[in-house]
Amino acid sequence: MVPPGKNPVMTIDEIKELIQVVNETGIAKLMVQRGENTVEITRAVAPAQDRVVPLSTVLPVAVSPAPPVPSFTQVESTPLEQIAAPVVDQTLNDVQVSSPIVGTYYDAPAPDAPKFVRVGDRVEPKQVLCIIESMKLMNEIEAEISGTVVAKYIENGRPVEYGEALFAIRPSKL
Repeated sequence: MVPPGKNPVMTIDEIKELIQVVNETGIAKLMVQRGENTVEITRAVAPAQDRVVPLSTVLPVAVSPAPPVPSFTQVESTPLEQIAAPVVDQTLNDVQVSSPIVGTYYDAPAPDAPKFVRVGDRVEPKQVLCIIESMKLMNEIEAEISGTVVAKYIENGRPVEYGEALFAIRPSKL
């Protein structure tokens, strides 16, 4: 039974607003149910090899496929440390730092502040590389190894997907 004054069918304007939310937030899939009617919006994501990276920063880095996006009915809990585990390129030993969450990438703590790291900078474990804003929370992404940042793949303010490559770090020689 539909409460008085509530329309069980979504209007075109409401659907357009949902599409705008999906595009602005970077989420991959949104499902809304009103009564017996369901609207599902899925955003297409370009494959990693179509991403444009400046030629000066292109280095071979092992890329692992992103895991499937969980549906709203099946959500698995995975420890953050396991999600953010780096992928190592066996030939160059470069470590890829991937996004552990969906959100918006920021390379500085504030618009007028200096960047956390730049290509060529030396980093240490637990050093902040960037921030990913997700659901109004600022999540610091930290280096897990000592080394030199050899590539940065994301522009400031751009949405990122789960598992998307952010940086490549060349480990320090022991």
